[in-house]
Amino acid sequence: MQDRDYPTAPKQVYLFGTCVIDLFMPEAGLDAVRLLEREGLTVHFPRGQSCCGQPAYSSGNPDEARAVALAQLDLFAQPWPVVVPSGSCAGMMRHHWPQLFADDPANAAKAQELAGRVYELSEFLLHVLKVDYRAAVGAPAEDVVLHTSCGARREMGTRTHGVALVDALPGVRRIEHEHESECCGFGGTFALKHADISGAMVKDKVAAACATGAGRLVSADCGCLLNIGHAARFQQAPLEVEHMASFLWRRVNGKAAGSAK
Repeated sequence: MQDRDYPTAPKQVYLFGTCVIDLFMPEAGLDAVRLLEREGLTVHFPRGQSCCGQPAYSSGNPDEARAVALAQLDLFAQPWPVVVPSGSCAGMMRHHWPQLFADDPANAAKAQELAGRVYELSEFLLHVLKVDYRAAVGAPAEDVVLHTSCGARREMGTRTHGVALVDALPGVRRIEHEHESECCGFGGTFALKHADISGAMVKDKVAAACATGAGRLVSADCGCLLNIGHAARFQQAPLEVEHMASFLWRRVNGKAAGSAK
C-alpha cells in the first residue's frame, strides 16, 4: 500500500458496485449509496459495469482480466471519484488495471487515470468525506470483531480505515481476535482448488471470532463474508456477519441495514 494525497470532498461520485455485491449482497451496495448520500453526494452507477477482473487475474489469466477491464475503462468518464465497497476489488482496479495495459499506451493512460480516482468505501468516508459518526445514536450497544481480506489489507489499507470508523461509533466495542490478520480461506478460486485447506482456515477464523464473545463479524469484502458466514452457519456457531456499509448505515441511521428511512 502506498500513501496517497486525498482530494477535497466532491459533490458527485461513481459507485463501482462489484459483481459479488450485485449477486449476493445488493443491500450492502444500497447502504453504501445511502452512506454517501447522507453526506450530500450525488451517486452515479454506470449500468455497464461488471466484474473487476480479479478472479481471472488471480487465476493466471491476464488476457481475460484485461478484456473485462477494457470493457469498463470508458464507463467512468467524468473526473469523479470511483468508490468501491470492497477493498480487494478496489485494489484490483487501483493497482492492477494499469499493469494489465502496460503494452497498450493509450489504454494504459486511461487505466492509470482511472486508478488514481479509485477509493475503497471506508477509506473514502474517512479521508475524503471526513465523516464524524460520534453523534450517532439509536442503535443498541454491541460487540463486534473485524475481518479484512488479504488484498484489502495489503493494497488498500482497509483495516486501518475500518478500525477508525468502527471505533468512533457510540455503543460499539471492537474486540480483536487471534486470527484477525489471517486469511479466511476464501481467496477467490483458492477455495475451489484447495477446499480442504480453505475449510480448515475458515474454521479457525470462526472459532477465533466466537472466542471473543462477540456475536457479529464485520468486513468490507463480500467474498470473505460469504465464506465466513456460510461456515458459521454450517458449524452452528453463534456468529452473524455483516458488510461494513450495512453495519455503518445501521449504526448511524439507527435502523436495520437496507432501510432507507
